[in-house]
Amino acid sequence: MDNQGSAQHNPISTLNSAIGTALAFPFGPGVVPVLIPWLITHWQAGAPYPLAVRTVGISLIVAGGILSVWTFVQFVTEGRGTPWPTDPPTSRKVMVGGPYKYVRNPLYVGFILAIVGQALWLSRPALFIYTAALIVFLVAFVHFWEERTMAKRYRAEFEAYWKQVPGWWPRFPRR
Repeated sequence: MDNQGSAQHNPISTLNSAIGTALAFPFGPGVVPVLIPWLITHWQAGAPYPLAVRTVGISLIVAGGILSVWTFVQFVTEGRGTPWPTDPPTSRKVMVGGPYKYVRNPLYVGFILAIVGQALWLSRPALFIYTAALIVFLVAFVHFWEERTMAKRYRAEFEAYWKQVPGWWPRFPRR
């Protein structure tokens, strides 16, 4: 059996991945879309936006949270690694399942959705400024580090995935 097969069926590998991913959760989703917005707003609402806008905000928060959790689960079930850059997925293939079928950067998209949702729900424009700064940072990080690292590691497979799946705006399959 090759290394890929043994990693996919090794319960210790899955357990290690699950533990590492669980430990990473407070540092990604716990900091970027929760702690920093709290430091900016202390969850205090500004002058209220209309109820419809605030309802959209709550929907975006929920969608961003679900997408972030789904992405973390994918690291365990498909990637056999963690979201930590120092402990990347050990699978020999590009992760293309789950949310990665629709967008190459689902975790970051989840963060952005959640923060925009908070800005709408709390009526706090400062969170839009934070979102804009975060987008600039994430796009640069993905372009200059993540994509280059993935291209070196997975070569033609990543190039094909990169051409097929959008980076930031999800594309859903047509039926």
